[in-house]
Amino acid sequence: MSILIKNAEIIDETGQTRQVDIYTDKGIIQKIGMNLDDEAGRILDAEGKLVSPGLIDVHVHLREPGYEYKETIESGSKAAARGGFTTICAMPNLSPVPDTPERFKKIIERIDENAQVKVKHYAPITRELTSNELTDQKAMLEEGAFAFTNDGVGVQTAGTMYKAMLEAAENGAALVAHTEDDSLLFNGVMHEGKRNNELNLPGMLQLTESTQIARDVLLAEATGAHYHVCHVSAKESVRVIRDAKRYGINVTAEVTPHHLLLCDEDIPSDTSQFKMNPPLRSREDREALIEGLIDGTIDMIATDHAPHSDEEKSGSMIGSPFGIVGSETAFALLYTYLVKTGKLSLKQLISKLTSIPADIFKMETGRIEVGAPADLACFDLAGEERISREDFLSKSSNTPFIGWKVNGLTVFTMVDGQVVYEGENI
Repeated sequence: MSILIKNAEIIDETGQTRQVDIYTDKGIIQKIGMNLDDEAGRILDAEGKLVSPGLIDVHVHLREPGYEYKETIESGSKAAARGGFTTICAMPNLSPVPDTPERFKKIIERIDENAQVKVKHYAPITRELTSNELTDQKAMLEEGAFAFTNDGVGVQTAGTMYKAMLEAAENGAALVAHTEDDSLLFNGVMHEGKRNNELNLPGMLQLTESTQIARDVLLAEATGAHYHVCHVSAKESVRVIRDAKRYGINVTAEVTPHHLLLCDEDIPSDTSQFKMNPPLRSREDREALIEGLIDGTIDMIATDHAPHSDEEKSGSMIGSPFGIVGSETAFALLYTYLVKTGKLSLKQLISKLTSIPADIFKMETGRIEVGAPADLACFDLAGEERISREDFLSKSSNTPFIGWKVNGLTVFTMVDGQVVYEGENI
């Protein structure tokens, strides 16, 4: 069905907003202009609302197969749509791990049947995520693998990572790393600093992340692979990535909303709602992440949407799983607490969530232009609400942001010219 979006506020290349009409048909943006009067199957009035390219999240967990009680492809993609995301990239830490072409193909079939937005899926670097046996990259790519990662587990052996990077470079694929040296974990559950000692909880050293990044950027330099760092959390990691980029190494990086907005001082008690990996680090680390995001050391923002059941996340950090949900709250939180406070411009925020990840990972979407896929999100920047678990479309609501007041509510989300989410304020 053709759709005409009237009176949309979009951000131009200078960072200024201007009002336009956007006509979409056959899944494509056909026209952009003033006072378009094309006959359309539906007209959406976006007066006073921001229309952006559909948001892109290169790091989510959909939990299917194996953990459907936490999330499914259907529920996770609905949650993404409610957050304004039109493309999400799902991690392979599942059961069974999709480490063969046959297993991977079955996941793609499930996505085709159940996804409400565009879902790209990662394949594992190694068998079972923890071995030193590489998966068949070429076969996985033929089945539609987006890139390769062992997210949730750091690749412990340098030789394994080196071989994986050689193959990735040969295949033109990105290698996406959860960086964590297990020998430096010491059973930690939160950041090693003043606050963990006050709560009498074992700490996680920054070094477990930054030392593995330092190893890997040199391996990337030697192999020529595109090396992407997941959920950067520590100032030392920012420094290593910044230096690597200065030397021309093909490294990119992402940061989560929770690491940009919270630090360990914000943890009120021993509660698993604040347990994530990497953990919330110091105020100094958080400031370094924001600086790195602004200067381009960190390329993009990704949610690391990690749903868990209420029972799993109801007690102490000790014994509970790592991770929080983020698909439905990311844009509103970032707009409210980074853009409205003057730390980021709206153009910077939108680009970190759209055109930059699209360019880095060679996606067709990510821009509002004639001929582009009609993947669009509309936000009411003046609209205000408190984050409530009752509103979530995800099967899980494990997040420390419940009760936070936010602006930037999603009005509607379109994928290939079809409306996949409509808010009450449309």
